[in-house]
Amino acid sequence: MVRVKKYSSGNVSINDVARLAGVSITTVSRVINKFPTVKEKNRILVQEAVKELKFQPSIFAQRLATGKSNVVALVIPRYEGIFYSFYALELIRGIGTLCEALKLDLLLHLTDSKTPLNLKGIGGIIFADIIGNRSQLEEALACGIPSIVVNDYVEDLEVSCIAIDNIRGAQDAVNYLIGLGHRKIAHITGDLITQAAAWRFEGYKRALKKNNIEFRQDYVFKTDYSRGQARSAAEKLIKMPQAAPTAVFVASDSMALEVMTVARELGRKIPGDLSIVGFDDNPSGLYGPVSLTTVRQPLIRMAEESVKELNLLISRKEKGIKVKKILLPTELVIRESCQPLDSGKA
Repeated sequence: MVRVKKYSSGNVSINDVARLAGVSITTVSRVINKFPTVKEKNRILVQEAVKELKFQPSIFAQRLATGKSNVVALVIPRYEGIFYSFYALELIRGIGTLCEALKLDLLLHLTDSKTPLNLKGIGGIIFADIIGNRSQLEEALACGIPSIVVNDYVEDLEVSCIAIDNIRGAQDAVNYLIGLGHRKIAHITGDLITQAAAWRFEGYKRALKKNNIEFRQDYVFKTDYSRGQARSAAEKLIKMPQAAPTAVFVASDSMALEVMTVARELGRKIPGDLSIVGFDDNPSGLYGPVSLTTVRQPLIRMAEESVKELNLLISRKEKGIKVKKILLPTELVIRESCQPLDSGKA
């Protein structure tokens, strides 16, 4: 057995047990939950690691591994302005509606990732965005709690996930601008700690490369998705002294609308002086002076599919349902905020 540093029993996680035993988290889970298919050698390694580290799976987790409940927990990372977030509100609405139809009770749990989840009596968990709380997901999986991830494509864990194809959506947005003749295309990112924002940035870069357009770091403005940082980015973008962008792809509609506001304040016309594409298909994008061209992401579908999949896991978990990795397609919605580039501005 591999030896590692000593741990305080109160800080020991399922990861520590797996590391000390030299096995996967899944194997630890199967030993804890007394699966008969585990190799005897691995069972002994895990049991010795559990004993040495004084690891104690939470009581609620052990109960959930053997019982059933109709209560579903939606775990969302806590961040500023969450209840003003179009994404979060749509997710809660979609999950809540289908839970009601399936006679499931929904518990909303906002987490800062530092506090252990207190989910006594929960039948299953939907994790929305794995930002800093990956250990909570790993512990739930290791303890046999039916779990599913939304808005993150998790490749390295044995867990079903349903995410948006953000790379393709971003490529479609930038390709559309390129098709209108734009080559000086900026990007205002979201918080790159999130997979969604990182993938949209990646899609932006791929579209430029595919069309033989040079990637310029000074055309990239990184934000945390807030309108305040979007405003700052828009001011810098519009006031660039030389080679100012003629178009911008913005990682969310709320930020794109802020860019529109700043442009008007600085005397720029949309789309005459600057073409803008957002991401989300937030209804508020319809009601400005110029309706916003955007990338529609199927948030309600993602929410509903997550509930359906989790309901199957809860009702049939003893039968071993196959893990699913699903990417949902986006749709480019063309409105009024873009126009072909004037040849004099190329």
